[in-house]
Amino acid sequence: MSASLPVVITIDGPSGAGKGTLSQMLAAHTGYHLLDSGALYRLVALAALNSDADLNDEQQIAQIASTLDVVFQVDSHGTRILLAGLDVTAAIRQESVGMCASQIAAYPAVRSALLERQREFATLPGLIADGRDMGTTVFPKAQAKIFLTASAEARAERRYQQLIAKGESVDMGSLIKDIKERDERDSNRTVSPLRPAVDAVVIDSTSMTIDQVFVKMLAVIGRDL
Repeated sequence: MSASLPVVITIDGPSGAGKGTLSQMLAAHTGYHLLDSGALYRLVALAALNSDADLNDEQQIAQIASTLDVVFQVDSHGTRILLAGLDVTAAIRQESVGMCASQIAAYPAVRSALLERQREFATLPGLIADGRDMGTTVFPKAQAKIFLTASAEARAERRYQQLIAKGESVDMGSLIKDIKERDERDSNRTVSPLRPAVDAVVIDSTSMTIDQVFVKMLAVIGRDL
């Protein structure tokens, strides 16, 4: 491999497994760029909801995806996401937006519209790509691939704590149900279903702390603390 090519490390897995936090930690540690592919689908979902688009109309949603006016602003405080000039960093993390994102992510036309946009993030010195199909479809030749998972109950508990900390009212039973339904949709869609790449290292974070998972990930990619 040419030294001029960027290193790509993919981190795939279901919602709530800790991919976002750990991807940001890896990006900060390595100095690589970060792609939160889930944010792109959430942005499409938010844009569709804001425009009263028909979420069941695949071509209409794909058109929104292909013309998405989005900017990722990264600084020492983190990443701000702008949609048509408006800061939607918090808005795209709403549960309703996440559920819509899972629905439209099953549309082949939407995935096709976002594919090349995602690949454009792979620039020097390297990229940490966080998503559902980074290692299987978007970057199949990535130098290192990780599939991060956890039980539905553990993921629901983590989400519960996040929402409670924000002062939101939430039912644990509903969270577990929503997570299992999202897993079912993501795993059974016809295009790029959620599954580990054949050459991915699977890490189950159910009984691990964030720091423990981070150390294991560094070992996978051949880095030290």
